[in-house]
Amino acid sequence: MKKHLFISLLIIFVSLFILYSKISIAEVGAPSSGGVVQLSNPLGPGSDTPTELIGTIINAVLGIVGSLALAMFIYGGLIWMTAAGNQERVTKGKNILIWATIGLAVIFSAYVMVRFVFSSIGVQEASPRPTNGHNINI
Repeated sequence: MKKHLFISLLIIFVSLFILYSKISIAEVGAPSSGGVVQLSNPLGPGSDTPTELIGTIINAVLGIVGSLALAMFIYGGLIWMTAAGNQERVTKGKNILIWATIGLAVIFSAYVMVRFVFSSIGVQEASPRPTNGHNINI
């Protein structure tokens, strides 16, 4: 059962990366600027400085961990609701829900701390801005 759950969660986790990854392709026939190659930022706008890059990474990690917390809420609820009077499964489901709630509180606290630290050092929230050049994002 644990192996099946691990494989299922791994498939979901990997598929999220595959489905939501950005793919940049070169535009054929784009005007050249005298032999100078212009590279676009693969992470998109808002990650030009190291602090913006760290903020982007932290936001992505917090989003993934938040999604995992939601999955654990669903899993714990299913275990509890399908216990059919089995006290061991009821306890297991409740424990999963309790730990998912604690995990969600930790995630929220981490988000608040990151926002506080970034605002303390003067980093503004990354806002989307238009990019220069000919970029195609799929």
